[in-house]
Amino acid sequence: MAAAANSEKPSSETFQLFSSSASAFGIFDDAAQQVPPIPPPPCVEVLASEVPSSLKHNVDSVNLDGVILLKGRVNTQQVFGLSNSDLVPGKYEGGLKLWEGSLDLIKALRSDIKNGLISFAGKRVLEVGCGHGLPGIFAFLEGAAAVHFQDFNAEVLRCLTIPNLKANLSGESQPSSSNSTICDEAEVRFFAGDWSGIDKLLPHVTTDAKHNQGDGYDFILMAETVYSINSLQNLYNLIKKCLQHPDGVVYMAAKKYYFGVGGGTRRFLSVVEKDGVMTSSLVAEITDGSSNVREVWKLAYK
Repeated sequence: MAAAANSEKPSSETFQLFSSSASAFGIFDDAAQQVPPIPPPPCVEVLASEVPSSLKHNVDSVNLDGVILLKGRVNTQQVFGLSNSDLVPGKYEGGLKLWEGSLDLIKALRSDIKNGLISFAGKRVLEVGCGHGLPGIFAFLEGAAAVHFQDFNAEVLRCLTIPNLKANLSGESQPSSSNSTICDEAEVRFFAGDWSGIDKLLPHVTTDAKHNQGDGYDFILMAETVYSINSLQNLYNLIKKCLQHPDGVVYMAAKKYYFGVGGGTRRFLSVVEKDGVMTSSLVAEITDGSSNVREVWKLAYK
């Protein structure tokens, strides 16, 4: 998830819920006032060559305890015709903004790598709700064999995720307008669509009812994806379809509670616990005063 990239400071992150969008969440209005949910856009694969030639991709550097990554700044007005909006349910799910959770996630991943707990070398990685895609880019730079990026909006992938990846690979402020493969070292692909159907496009997901040994992604990374209570079950279902069994690991970074929209790490973990298939462990808790309490969790099969 992400939203207006021109909001640079994490402390300014707020959800803007409009009267028309509240009903789409289905948790604020009574039944008589609820409107039918907006149908999601079709699930599609986005090619790296689809970056608009007219796109202005201004790049800033982000220093994460010595790890320097490049991120773009793209205006929501330019891409979606929206003015200073964090999300519009069913149309735009915040992918143009750099949310704090993605930075928390990278720091947690780096710590676990330094401590010898994980390695991305030769692994298959899926970043769900990628937005800027910095955690997936970090995994790529750490030697992952395949990194797949998923976001609700194809526009986010074309205008931000793909340019960000190219900028980090080239070290240049303006990404090249070429190639669909981006690089030769790893398989990098981009997928847009809703969590309820995107698994049908993902190449490392089995269509069988049961996982075969080796199917799925070794790592699933996600930051700020659990904000809406109505999407938690679809997200968890996607994870179970995509995660490699029995050794796959999920890293989730998010706020403990998202006030006003009902989600948060604890609500999502209650879905996980009720299912009884996975275990969860707290990796990090961030209480720096810049936002609600933020957490990083690790999920794995029992």
